Amino acid sequence: MSPEISTQIRHGALIITFVTLSALLLYYATNSHRFSSGSFSSYFFPPDLNHSSAPDSSQELEQILKKASTVNKTVILTSLNDAWATPGSIIDMFLKSFKLGDGTHKLLDHLVIVALDQKAYNRCRIVHKHCYALVTEDVDFQHEAFFMTPNYSKLVWRKIDFLRTVLELGYNFVFTDSDIMWFRDPFPRFFPDADFQISCDNFLGRPEDLNNSPNSGFTYVKSNNRTIAFYKFWYSSRDTYPGLHDQDVFNKIKFDPFISEIGLKIRFLDTANFGGLCEPSRDLNVVCTMHVNCCIGMQRKLADLKIMLQDWRAFTSLPSDLKNQSIVSWRVPHTCRELNFNVAVLLTGDESRSSGGDERFKGLMVTFVLSPDLNCRRGKGNKLPTSLDSSSAARETIGEAVVGDAIERWLGEEKVIYSGYIRE
Repeated sequence: MSPEISTQIRHGALIITFVTLSALLLYYATNSHRFSSGSFSSYFFPPDLNHSSAPDSSQELEQILKKASTVNKTVILTSLNDAWATPGSIIDMFLKSFKLGDGTHKLLDHLVIVALDQKAYNRCRIVHKHCYALVTEDVDFQHEAFFMTPNYSKLVWRKIDFLRTVLELGYNFVFTDSDIMWFRDPFPRFFPDADFQISCDNFLGRPEDLNNSPNSGFTYVKSNNRTIAFYKFWYSSRDTYPGLHDQDVFNKIKFDPFISEIGLKIRFLDTANFGGLCEPSRDLNVVCTMHVNCCIGMQRKLADLKIMLQDWRAFTSLPSDLKNQSIVSWRVPHTCRELNFNVAVLLTGDESRSSGGDERFKGLMVTFVLSPDLNCRRGKGNKLPTSLDSSSAARETIGEAVVGDAIERWLGEEKVIYSGYIRE
């Protein structure tokens, strides 16, 4: 081979190498941008949890939804974090209700558990076959998110944004909190012509009445242009009403003219069929689901969930002729019953930052919005009004309160300055 030809071959090899390296660099740069762009970073955990090789999350989500969906592209979705995923915890009660319910066991084939952290995802893979890992940058969802705390707000808004994605992929869904027990197939109770259906804390009697008090822990939504537009509007409205969670914002926007403009048909579900501890389903012959709402703290929820499952078993063991005689009724709320708690509060202005300046209360204060029917009594030595008859007044006077399991440690304390009802 002549020196001239050899030189040409080496030059050609260098050019090919340069072009190949350039293409590889461009590929990695493009994919790096794809996985890091956006305010939320979501991806699917592969079995070995090797994030660097994670496939495109939307494709992975679509594959899971396709496997879980019914013939008419409907899925059941619930979310799960580590706090509710431990053995014997909320998720076990949730899945058990499907197995004990009337015609609900088959619905597990269509359930997708959306894990919010790595431990929840690992646990999901042990107890269920359809698991999707949804991770949000800079947010830790591993611990229990008490109602109206900052993590709770982030969690529910992430949920709304995720559900919009499911609708855009063309899937109808039932979203259910995992502290809801499924006792009967709910689909025959849904309105066939409604776009968006939601459960209630309090049902006023008419499903089309916008004054019903909704609970966003259970919704049935059909995928169409109206619902996609609505979920975008709902999510963007968090900026219009800062500090409110998804349910309170829904209560605002359900009256907005935009709902009529897009032609969205909203229906509220009767608590006779879709009940909860706020307003229990009284007739076990027609109940579909029961929600452990109006209850603070996982241990209280677990206690009442267990009682609820016992009551259902007692009902289903009755002979057919006795079931209509209301021999068995719910014994809940029990542990979750409204209690007159002594609570430490964070005062406004120049008042003490805790009850009597007690060092033990530091670090236990979390943001909490008190119930509209709060009725507080004046304690010794404080300068607060003798009563508060609205949640707005409570928010102005009481900035924060110890909630959840922390309350139990201060029951009966001499130093606390307020007594009152606290509800979720």
